[in-house]
Amino acid sequence: MSLIHSTAIVSDQAKIAENVRIGPYAVISGEVTIGEGTIVDHHASIGCEEGITIIGKNNRFLPSCVVGAVPQDLSYNNEKTKLIIGDDNTIREFATLNIGTVKDKGVTSIGNKNLLMAYSHIAHDCVIGSNNVIANSTQFAGHIHVSDHVVIAGGCLINQFTKVGRGAYITGDSSVNKDVPPFTIVQGKYAVMRACNKVGLERSGMAKSEVDNIYKAVRILIKGKNTLEDSIAKIKLECELTDNINYFIEFIESSERGLAF
Repeated sequence: MSLIHSTAIVSDQAKIAENVRIGPYAVISGEVTIGEGTIVDHHASIGCEEGITIIGKNNRFLPSCVVGAVPQDLSYNNEKTKLIIGDDNTIREFATLNIGTVKDKGVTSIGNKNLLMAYSHIAHDCVIGSNNVIANSTQFAGHIHVSDHVVIAGGCLINQFTKVGRGAYITGDSSVNKDVPPFTIVQGKYAVMRACNKVGLERSGMAKSEVDNIYKAVRILIKGKNTLEDSIAKIKLECELTDNINYFIEFIESSERGLAF
């Protein structure tokens, strides 16, 4: 049985699973699906009349967040696009997440076990993986892809179409306009690679030998005065080609915006 406060407004089109709690003055609009165990706190807004919002299990939406609103895009024309959220996410106060646009795949997606802190903004067509921490007031433009186990500190600005690789760390008050390679720390306006995210890798439980292997690859990329092609060749020659190293190389080679150097 779901617990819906008497002052909440819930759309007739909404599908609310068992054990969902919806607090006072929350508003559920349009086609919204909410999975088991999810909590929608007071004054939260979920969904919109134009789009579709699909939410998994055991999520928490803190007061006054706005989730599933229409895109902040002048070309949007009331198309039936989507926001899809996985399981075990926490969306803090005043965070905003928009549905997608037909200019892309029509979907904004959030994976599992993410923490989106207060006043963070996830714009249309962003793809956010799992186990990420996005701190207060960080702003995502449209079409950004973030992998898994990424930490983005407070007050960061991320340009549209940017990609952030797995295990990266973006320091606070940074502006990012280029792709952030996996396992690196970037900082600045505009942000550039500063070091390997060695502490983050160690905290993830990765074996020391693999941390050292990745650390070596990142140093070759950052510290050397070689061309990008020469750096990749050196990484292939001097580092063990584990799955993580192959992913690191593939990310670099496939970058369309260029890297945060």
